Amino acid sequence: MKLIEEYQKALDAIYEHVGFKEDWVIAPLDDNTEMYWQIDPEGKEFCRYAKTISDLEDLDGGNYYEDEIYTQRFYPKWVYEGEDFTMVMCNPGVDGMKWFRLFDNSKRIYEKD
Repeated sequence: MKLIEEYQKALDAIYEHVGFKEDWVIAPLDDNTEMYWQIDPEGKEFCRYAKTISDLEDLDGGNYYEDEIYTQRFYPKWVYEGEDFTMVMCNPGVDGMKWFRLFDNSKRIYEKD
């Protein structure tokens, strides 16, 4: 079916862009390219994202999302950075679901020291 073929080609292109190769465990891709985002400096603890920079930086306000970075023994890393986009393996802690969250690199906010 042409629709399925086009979907697989698009998914393969995203994976190629970020340098990801499927192994034993995969998760659905979640498009968060409209969000501002950050990860902890080591890329092993959390992925935080919000609609605005001020919401992302206002931790007391609570208007952001925060996932645990999903570490998986079948992969050498859990954050896959391409030139334009980054894919982060995420565990939101809800119902056992895991996500490959896709973010726009131009909206990445680095933590302040």
